[in-house]
Amino acid sequence: MQIHVVQNNQTLAGIAQAYGTTAADIIEANDLPNADRLVVGQALVIPIVGSFYWVQAGDSLWSISQKFQLSSQELASINRIPVNQPLRIGQRLYIPPRPKRAAEFNGYVEPRGSSVSPVLETSAREAAPYLTYLAPFSFQALRDGSLKEPLLNNFPTIAKNNNNVLMMVITNQENDQFSDELGRILLNDQTIQNRFLNNIVNTAKKYGFKDIHFDFEYLRPVDKESYNAFLRKAKSRFSKEGWLLSTALAPKTSAGQKGRWYEAHDYKAHGEIVDFVVIMTYEWGYSGGPAMAVSPIDPVRDVLEYAITEMPPSKILMGQNLYGYDWTLPFVEGSTAKALSPQAAIQLASENNVPIFYDQKAQAPYFKYTDSNNKLHEVWFEDARSIQAKFNLIKELNIRGMSYWKLGLSFPQNWLLIVDNFQVTKRP
Repeated sequence: MQIHVVQNNQTLAGIAQAYGTTAADIIEANDLPNADRLVVGQALVIPIVGSFYWVQAGDSLWSISQKFQLSSQELASINRIPVNQPLRIGQRLYIPPRPKRAAEFNGYVEPRGSSVSPVLETSAREAAPYLTYLAPFSFQALRDGSLKEPLLNNFPTIAKNNNNVLMMVITNQENDQFSDELGRILLNDQTIQNRFLNNIVNTAKKYGFKDIHFDFEYLRPVDKESYNAFLRKAKSRFSKEGWLLSTALAPKTSAGQKGRWYEAHDYKAHGEIVDFVVIMTYEWGYSGGPAMAVSPIDPVRDVLEYAITEMPPSKILMGQNLYGYDWTLPFVEGSTAKALSPQAAIQLASENNVPIFYDQKAQAPYFKYTDSNNKLHEVWFEDARSIQAKFNLIKELNIRGMSYWKLGLSFPQNWLLIVDNFQVTKRP
């Protein structure tokens, strides 16, 4: 698999010819929304086995082989050239597929309103072959220990048909907002807590959930130890059923990090108690803030490098957004950016005939355009390059895998690159 960035005056036919494939295959692989109007700077996934590399100034056979974790002899033999032959700038070398490691992937799916939209269900069906876990969001805990169920529709069946572990996501949300008072009750009132655990067990058996996932946020700092104790109790209970236990964690960079989203999340304790965690490494760029990358690579790395000092990397799923934002400029406090999928972002750039740029520091694509009301906009989103950078980080830090928030936003390149990089773990 190859990632190609569109240059000035390039056409699909010319790009396809350069890689020995067809324009139709590129269109299908990328589900191109703009096949007849490519955008300069747009990233395309080229569906070929292995990849090609064009020799650049200063390259040698040895330096290229090191970049792709091959020996000079292997690279020379594959390309049928003498190992000591000088390379020409622009010379094309074939790079064979690299070995894949196993990894796990989770996809949250959030039905809203009074019914599950066909688009959302279709998205879950399309993603499920690439997932280890499918996670309907969410069962909301109530103050008496009962549960308010989400719309499940065909999600249990989709999970079963694709050997996905059905993840039971439980939140301390009231009116779609995380509640510290609800958390206080569930974590400290033992009578309600026991009722809560009983209801979880009965519901999980009813629908076939095999992982119980607590997404408890905005907890009181004083409830950190109560949360740890609750998780130990839950782990003991769920282990008897043969179920996994997992949690969602705020993105911390130190044990003593201040703030209501962070203080009750004890990385070291969760790493000891639960089977795995999802660390929510996104929303640096968010709908209510100024324009920037949603999950810039350096802050993501900082969080994960701290996390692996507190827990085994094999217990960590990196959180990853499947969306971007469209901000109106200049940013005004109290304004809200519009969420959009990577496909919609590409279409928007194409319609406005503006190039896509790539921020090397953030490892994220962006562009600007002017709307029909003469308002300037800035869009940050995800593409093949940005997701490959995250996959490289997963491999570098040897963490468990990735968790997506959330299905329903079209990003076909992501699923192609999962298969190119990893062997997806299935748990029938």
